[in-house]
Amino acid sequence: MRATGVWLGAALAAVFVAASAGAPAVGEGLQSLTIETSTGRHVFQVEVASDDASRERGLMDRRYMAADHGMLFEFDRDAPVAFWMKNTYIPLDMIFIASSGVVTHVAANAEPLSERIIPSGGPCVAVLELNGGTAASIGLKVGDKIRHPFFKP
Repeated sequence: MRATGVWLGAALAAVFVAASAGAPAVGEGLQSLTIETSTGRHVFQVEVASDDASRERGLMDRRYMAADHGMLFEFDRDAPVAFWMKNTYIPLDMIFIASSGVVTHVAANAEPLSERIIPSGGPCVAVLELNGGTAASIGLKVGDKIRHPFFKP
């Protein structure tokens, strides 16, 4: 009985170590992104959603996001996209962006938990989600520039 308990404990420890080895630490995996507006340069730390699973999950079920954080949704090609706020508990600004990094549309203060469709208003290659009200507070407008390695200069 005791040998079984030791073996089980060792097995569980090995599974824990193996599972946690690939898990990122809190804050790891964030990338720096800069927004240039008429009020200056504004730096954010963003999570990147670049595959179907991460884009589908997005910021759903989150109850808080730091003021200088966001999520950048990257797509494979320029195309019209649409988002919704189902299962998203914090109001968000959605910033639609061309491959050059130029802002093409801003949907401000999207309503939490709403299933209303929020269209891009035209083709885009990325969408940046920030806390609701951030776009207005930094003076973000269509035509402003987003700097991040995903966008071509």
